[in-house]
Amino acid sequence: MEPRVGPAPDAAPQVRPYHHPAAGWGAAKSVTRVLVEERELVDGPRAIMRMNHENGGFDCPGCAWPDDTKGLRLDICENGIKHVTWEMTRKRVDRAFFAAHSVTELAGWSDYDLENQGRLTEPMAYDPESDHYVPISWKEAFEVVGAALRGLDDPNRASFYTSGRLGNEATFLYQLMARELGTNNLPDCSNMCHEASGRALQAALGTGKGTVDLKDWESADALFILGVNAASNAPRMLTALAEAERRGAQIVHVNPLVEAAATRTIVPHEFLDMALFKSTRTSTLNLQPRIGGDMALLRGMAKAVLEQSASDPKALDATFVERHTAGFEEYRALCAATPWEELERQSGLSRADILRAARVYTEADRSIVSWCLGLTQHEHGVDTVREIVNLLLLRGNIGREGAGPSPVRGHSNVQGNRTCGIDHRPTEAFLDRLADACGIDPPREHGLDTVRTIQAMRDGEVKVFVAMGGNFALAAPDTPATYAALRSCDLTVQVSTKLNRSHVVHGRAALILPCLGRTEKDHQRKGVQRTSVEDSMSMVHLSLGMKRPASPHLLSEPAIVAGMARAALPDSETPWDWYIEDYDRIRDTMAVALDGFEDFNRRVRLPLGFRIKQPARELVFLTPSGRAEFSTAALPDVVPEPGTLALGTMRSHDQWNTTIYSDDDRYRGVKNLRTLVFMNRADMRERGIVDMGAVDITSTAKDGSHRYLKGYTAVPYDIPRGCAAGYMPEMNVLCALGDYSTQSDQPIMKHVKVTIVPAAGG
Repeated sequence: MEPRVGPAPDAAPQVRPYHHPAAGWGAAKSVTRVLVEERELVDGPRAIMRMNHENGGFDCPGCAWPDDTKGLRLDICENGIKHVTWEMTRKRVDRAFFAAHSVTELAGWSDYDLENQGRLTEPMAYDPESDHYVPISWKEAFEVVGAALRGLDDPNRASFYTSGRLGNEATFLYQLMARELGTNNLPDCSNMCHEASGRALQAALGTGKGTVDLKDWESADALFILGVNAASNAPRMLTALAEAERRGAQIVHVNPLVEAAATRTIVPHEFLDMALFKSTRTSTLNLQPRIGGDMALLRGMAKAVLEQSASDPKALDATFVERHTAGFEEYRALCAATPWEELERQSGLSRADILRAARVYTEADRSIVSWCLGLTQHEHGVDTVREIVNLLLLRGNIGREGAGPSPVRGHSNVQGNRTCGIDHRPTEAFLDRLADACGIDPPREHGLDTVRTIQAMRDGEVKVFVAMGGNFALAAPDTPATYAALRSCDLTVQVSTKLNRSHVVHGRAALILPCLGRTEKDHQRKGVQRTSVEDSMSMVHLSLGMKRPASPHLLSEPAIVAGMARAALPDSETPWDWYIEDYDRIRDTMAVALDGFEDFNRRVRLPLGFRIKQPARELVFLTPSGRAEFSTAALPDVVPEPGTLALGTMRSHDQWNTTIYSDDDRYRGVKNLRTLVFMNRADMRERGIVDMGAVDITSTAKDGSHRYLKGYTAVPYDIPRGCAAGYMPEMNVLCALGDYSTQSDQPIMKHVKVTIVPAAGG
């Protein structure tokens, strides 16, 4: 094994408060370190300056924040460069590597060390006799997949997972293959992240997406950022926040932890500010509700708006409410009947704090509310997002410039995956169009989502599991249960760029199918191909790889899907090979099958691509009433029981999803440590826990069962009493498989019920 790059396992942990601006020179230093470690100090920056966009520039394959609307060529961030450099590494995982290391040995390696070995170079199959992966040809690999799928007595015994990295064209072919096989078992990472957002927005507005675009961010008078760690998860948002501050907009951050993005920033492409160490504020108000308390805060703000309207009619847009909404009187009565004492108790905030946020809202002509997983990964995630819509409706902040709901999606094409058919609950309208466009008879019954796929694999009901990208073994909840589920499969197939945990936690038979990265040239019969992606604000644009592939044996994701489909569906009339020759042909079919993709090939080649139409933006609400719907959900009780804490899992700064670049978390002041739990000092004293002391963590599931983490380090932090936080994927073990929201079916990763005590024998 190569020496570990980064901190040694026995490096001393350090925790020091971080007082510097987000991004700026800290980001520049971190990027330089990554480029040096990957030996890309010259070629890396050169490639980044010209990759992906046809006329040069950087199309980040990391987060889903939109491209700059003003044509900025340097609209890049620290994590985007890390993501790309991690993919461009010169290290290789080839047949010699697998011959030297058994799967049992690899299973004992850290997740960092697995991915740090480099890029996969050729298809591999697991050999149970030797406990090694061995080379297999593409033709043989596809036949293994095809034989397994053809041999199933029911197509629903297969499940087809995708992460947010998959491009639109591969996504469309992937769901087409699954549905032609006869199943809607299409779980995806949205099932664990923003499922609540989609369901809430669909119910309230008739669209599963946000209604704003980046130009709206540039003209809003007030921005409310809830449950978002922007400096790490959507770093390019910092540019929008800095610009908003300079034009005098109000910026309110709502998060149990005051993250670096909620303080100040130096935007790296603003060279004069970098040279002068000149930072810009990124907030005008920071509120720290208890974990799960956001809904009470939002209802308190709405209550304040309605109370103010009694003496100041301008506080409420009565004309908008009358013309465009349904259920207002019931909602007004609910707000009036909710006592301030209960709003304070559930939010963990004072009435004065809630009124301060409400004042920002009522004084702004145009407001955007943006949110991420801090709101969705709860039992009541759907209700909370609907409460956002309730608040926006009161002042007519829907369907006009500079206003509306704006969910922050994580991965670069997670929204595009859903748009292009990755949905275990497809609508009849979608299936009808797919049938007409592709000449198939798709199944109509709903399929399995992520949680139910794990349960079905564990119970022997799903025999074949195919994953397009991602690291399912680490991303999913209840790690031991997920491991057991994968090992129960007859066949697991992982389409990947780098080695990860999902390759060593596998079924009785297993394949690793290595694919091109988005930075690499995709040569097909009709020339170098482009793929499209959709950002978090519904803009669809093309991405063109510029680098030589890491290995001549790699195939593109569309080609891999087509290869599996040909083998699994030998009598299919779908022209799989013809599609792969020229991706324009795939897009022509998508233009017929997908609403909003009409004239796809022309529109996607416009300078910034095109924006998928959003009816709610035009005040067309595709709801049963034909209006925007107020929600009247009851407030959940989120106050922890005596002796317990509410724990939320999160990423460190030097991490992207399950990929861990180092054991550091710069913005939280942590170095050389991931097995930690952030706690309020008063909660620590109450439990006899000392600073940096060893603790044992026990979670209690809905069914009363327990899960454990031993010997973690307690780090005192500015977090509300009754709350705690720590890193995923290490803490995923604490979230029971059965602890998913009854509203969204998402695992409740942000609200795990735990007890924390000094470590036994510590």
